[in-house]
Amino acid sequence: MQINISGHHLEITDALRTYVNEKFIRLERHFDNITSIQVILSPEPKTHKAESTIRISGGELFATAEAGDMYAAIDMLTDKLDRQILKHKEKSVSRNHGH
Repeated sequence: MQINISGHHLEITDALRTYVNEKFIRLERHFDNITSIQVILSPEPKTHKAESTIRISGGELFATAEAGDMYAAIDMLTDKLDRQILKHKEKSVSRNHGH
């Protein structure tokens, strides 16, 4: 799994990079067929925004989250993507095995 982290008007520090890597490793526990992850972090006026595109076998997943703190935005983003991955996994299992 390849994780690309970029920042818009933000320098990605080592602390942010390790935090994002730790959070996104959690997603791989639920679904092994993740090809690549693109994470974009940007400070907006009054909030921080995190968005991500995950390429998996069978499609792409996209989510965005905004919070007052960058770390909270990353947490919200990974929670959203976790739910999307589980939903995608359930769909593919139900298609393969029937009801």
